[in-house]
Amino acid sequence: MDRGTYCLILRNRRCGVKVGAIGAISFPEGWTVYVGSAQGVGGLSRVKRHIRVACEGIGAPRWHIDYLLDHPAFSLVAVACAVTADRESECTIARRIGGVPVPGFGCSDCRCFSHLFYFTSNPEKAVISTFSSLGLSASIKTINKF
Repeated sequence: MDRGTYCLILRNRRCGVKVGAIGAISFPEGWTVYVGSAQGVGGLSRVKRHIRVACEGIGAPRWHIDYLLDHPAFSLVAVACAVTADRESECTIARRIGGVPVPGFGCSDCRCFSHLFYFTSNPEKAVISTFSSLGLSASIKTINKF
């Protein structure tokens, strides 16, 4: 499977979520975008795992995003993916995506401030625009309606 960078678009109700070592995070009602990379052996098949977690649940969370995907207040709405050759694309997208960053989320393996961003309205156009601004052609798949 191709390697690349992806964005998970989630819609959520107002809630609080305990996220591993980060601790409790309060989320107002709205939308969140998680920026991730799939540069490992399985490539973008990692996105399939995220969809499974959102639809079927999991046992113990492995990544920060698992806490949201498995939480009843969050619903995975869409996934945007692009084939990229390097891990730096993930951090570049995270710096450009906009929204309000959730400090320390999803970026324990890099120096970014965050890889999770809050939006008051559907961020799908912002996600596509960010990929396009980097010359990346993103495919978007609708997952679920909230």
